Amino acid sequence: MVNYLIVLFAITLIYFSAAERLITYVKLIAFQGLLLCGIALVELREVNIANLLFIVAETLMFKAIVLPYLLNRIIRRSGVRKVHRQAMPGFYLLLFSIVGLLISVVLAMVLINPFINTIYLAIALFTLFTGLLLIVTHKLIISHLIGFLVIENAVLLFSLAIGSEMPMLINIGILLDIFVGVLILGFFGLRLKPHTNELTMLKD
Repeated sequence: MVNYLIVLFAITLIYFSAAERLITYVKLIAFQGLLLCGIALVELREVNIANLLFIVAETLMFKAIVLPYLLNRIIRRSGVRKVHRQAMPGFYLLLFSIVGLLISVVLAMVLINPFINTIYLAIALFTLFTGLLLIVTHKLIISHLIGFLVIENAVLLFSLAIGSEMPMLINIGILLDIFVGVLILGFFGLRLKPHTNELTMLKD
């Protein structure tokens, strides 16, 4: 069961490279939150109920509900609906994404360790690569924000990769995830005004 969830998560990462509308990015972020919730429920079913509830609340409530709501609010305020026209074409992004997946698998195999879940490590590396790809190849500030949130998902997957038997380590990773997510949205995303294109021009 968990393997299917991981494969679906990897597919959402590849789909990021082909999407052209910001609302699609938001839906993918929400769907990734649901997938992470399912992965946590399957992988951590033996941990105590308090830790499990904390993990489910973070993945389901924060990632699948709160974050998409705030992102939709930012998109409405900014008035931007599509990816910037100067962003790298989707075909090249798709190629980069596939190459990133292959590199992530190779690195995970090189770093194979009895204390590390190789599958989670590979997907975590791929998630990190996808987030960085969104930041580097896109022009809009909102796309960069979504890239940072994708990287935050990588933090949770890294904690699962090395801490399936260490719930406290996973909790620390989740707390870091929440802290950075709120920090980014509070000091960066929610303060965007309806002049996002002007911010983009300043960046250029």
